[in-house]
Amino acid sequence: MHEKKQFVDRIEELKTLEQEYTRKAAAFVIIYGRRRVGKTALINEFLSRHSGCNVYFLATQESEEQNRRAFRNQVAELIGNELLKSADADWLTVFKLLTGYRTEERKIIVLDEFQYIGHSAPAFPSVMQKVWDTVLKDANIMLILCGSLVTLMQQQTLDYSSPLYGRRTAQIKLKQIRYPYYKDFFYGKSEKDLIPFYAVTGGVPKYIESFCDCENVEAGIENLVLNPQSYLYEEPYFLLQNEVNEIGSYFSLIRAIAMGNCKLSEIAAFLGVKQTNVPKYLKTLMDLDLVEREVPVTESNPEKSKSGLYRITDNFISFWFKFVYPYRSFLERGEKTYVMEQIRKMFVQNYVSYIYEDLCREKMWEFASDSQRDLCFDRLGRYWGPVCGEVDLLGLDTVDGNMLIGECKYTEAEKGLSVLHSLQEKAAALEGKTKHKCRKIIIFSTSGFTKGLEEEAGRNANLLLIDTFTPKRDNAR
Repeated sequence: MHEKKQFVDRIEELKTLEQEYTRKAAAFVIIYGRRRVGKTALINEFLSRHSGCNVYFLATQESEEQNRRAFRNQVAELIGNELLKSADADWLTVFKLLTGYRTEERKIIVLDEFQYIGHSAPAFPSVMQKVWDTVLKDANIMLILCGSLVTLMQQQTLDYSSPLYGRRTAQIKLKQIRYPYYKDFFYGKSEKDLIPFYAVTGGVPKYIESFCDCENVEAGIENLVLNPQSYLYEEPYFLLQNEVNEIGSYFSLIRAIAMGNCKLSEIAAFLGVKQTNVPKYLKTLMDLDLVEREVPVTESNPEKSKSGLYRITDNFISFWFKFVYPYRSFLERGEKTYVMEQIRKMFVQNYVSYIYEDLCREKMWEFASDSQRDLCFDRLGRYWGPVCGEVDLLGLDTVDGNMLIGECKYTEAEKGLSVLHSLQEKAAALEGKTKHKCRKIIIFSTSGFTKGLEEEAGRNANLLLIDTFTPKRDNAR
């Protein structure tokens, strides 16, 4: 077992926190994001860089009074005021005593799981508004309110109707770890080996840490996801139960998308409801970063496009609804072997290959930042439609009228000239539709290329072959 790295990525988030800490005036930062994404780890890393009389308070689902007493006692310990422990002090009084202690030192005050107090006492955001306005905004402090329930945090701290609206100096919506940093959790695994792991865990640190000691992804799935005693077995319920009221309706909707019903009409038909009843549920899932609406990259007005498809953006949620939820009855009866057999049949071709496409598109933005590669585009995505069917990768330069096209499939077979010829045909069709000229053809492969295709790449400077995520030969140089 290897020693896990303590902290990965979060470069921009730490930069934001440092900027707020060095402000001359008081700082008020809101950090929110889904569970397991690493909010507390981010705060702990930041606190470790600034020793001093800081306060980290983790709220519970107890009453506002119980949380106030716990916070009061914690502050009393810090400032050495034993009388405070027995006093019936309100929040305002406790914060006054805290900010008045060693005023020359910059204090970091963290209220983690803030939404729990606001949920038990709806007036609590108003209390914190008064605390900020009368005590904290002129003090030498940095206040951080952090929460895991995205909907409640937005309502209590960010919405226009919140008493705290307009008082924050910064906010961080913490998202999943970016794939370029994914390998920092693993040792001795190739890029190709990592992709199936990422297809299951996504960039959620807690999930990654659970999987990173597994010999292979199948072992992780069998022992960590299909095991009814594992936390991952019930994870989607845990994630959604406090975010939404009608969890059954949301589960049915996510299941519909996971089964390939991606158009609004298809989702409504699967659920047996009117189309007009579906968008409000989709919006909630999009606000939670679980679902997104995608349109062909060629669409000039995406919001009004009738070609929109809905897809699950959270890898673990997608995996769970494809491979766990439909087989819960088997798993409850202990028939894990049968379920693993079903997963093996579909996992790579029907699931991992699509995650690989997403990663290839992300990689293209990284390649584009290197001016020597001559990859110019300002729009990048997929295309589907009557002109040429589906295209994995299509980049458009709307300024100069250039275009690039590509394919990226996670397979065990080498890519050959037939792939190139197919892309050339699609490029010709899309040139007519987009009025852009195809300047580059990109082929991603996890299993190499045939000799014929490599020879063609040697002759054709507009053909770029990429082995997993590494250009095999950069013909633009």
